[in-house]
Amino acid sequence: MENIDLSLIWALIVALGVIMYVLLDGFDLGLGILFPFAPDEDARDVMMNSIAPIWDGNETWLILGGVALIAAFPLVYTILLPALYIGVFLMLAGLIFRGVAFEFRFKSATQRARKLWGWSFFGGSLVASFAQGCVVGSYIQGYQTANDVYTGGAFDWLTPFAVLTGVGLAAGYALLGATWLVLKSEGAIQVWARSLVNKLLLGVLAVFVLIGIWTPLMNDVIADRWFSQIRVIWLLPLAALLCALGVYHFNRRRRDLLPFLLTVGLFVFTYLGMVVSRWPLVVPPAYSFRDAASAPGSQFVVLVGVLIILPVVLGYTAWSYWIFRGKVRVGEGYH
Repeated sequence: MENIDLSLIWALIVALGVIMYVLLDGFDLGLGILFPFAPDEDARDVMMNSIAPIWDGNETWLILGGVALIAAFPLVYTILLPALYIGVFLMLAGLIFRGVAFEFRFKSATQRARKLWGWSFFGGSLVASFAQGCVVGSYIQGYQTANDVYTGGAFDWLTPFAVLTGVGLAAGYALLGATWLVLKSEGAIQVWARSLVNKLLLGVLAVFVLIGIWTPLMNDVIADRWFSQIRVIWLLPLAALLCALGVYHFNRRRRDLLPFLLTVGLFVFTYLGMVVSRWPLVVPPAYSFRDAASAPGSQFVVLVGVLIILPVVLGYTAWSYWIFRGKVRVGEGYH
């Protein structure tokens, strides 16, 4: 155990949990954001049915990330929870409200009730997405700390930069949702979803460019990391741009799978760029993942359990997506 870098292993596990959650829960949050704008109730039924067998399983990764943080990096909880209490509360409230709306819409006896729960599904998805984006923005900015304690205010996380990242993540989730619907639907519903993809892509790229310009101007350490010399990390934004061009191209070519996969790639490379900008910090600007780590014995004991559970979660996720592959048609699916 002495020769194993447990803190690094845990940092990689947390990073995996975060990106898996963003990707897997991102497209169903995106469908929620697009929900009121669907052409009719049949389209909304298809949207919900396309995620009905998998949406709650996607949130497993949020739980995994939370457990990993508290077990392996308790200092992160000590600082981030007071700093992000309101933002995290809004995120969880949105996720809970979305889940309730999801179930109640199908069980509603009247058209009016279905519309009410449909708007609730939209509201919960939008609030959760925006709050997650604000949390990302506050992480990029960093936190005011002293003696391992958060010393900032309750609303320090809600800055103009964090609002921009909140809007950007919500738009990105909507793009993921649109490309997912292209993959899972057909006919008029697919045509509608396809018509949204390139518009949302342009909006996402515009926000990402603003964030990319603003971030180094706001933080000298990040600016030095990216601009002090030509480095291989510039391959990350280049790869993200190539993915975006691929989404645009293959959506125009009316491909079903590639726009979704390339949107996933856009998220992955953007996420890696954010991680590289702050590595090895987990509580910027002061604490690295080694500073925040728990005792090696504690890390090792919990790691044994995670290494047993993680393959099961990965296997179940892959199996469920394979079982429910294919198109979702009007009148079929969850009831």
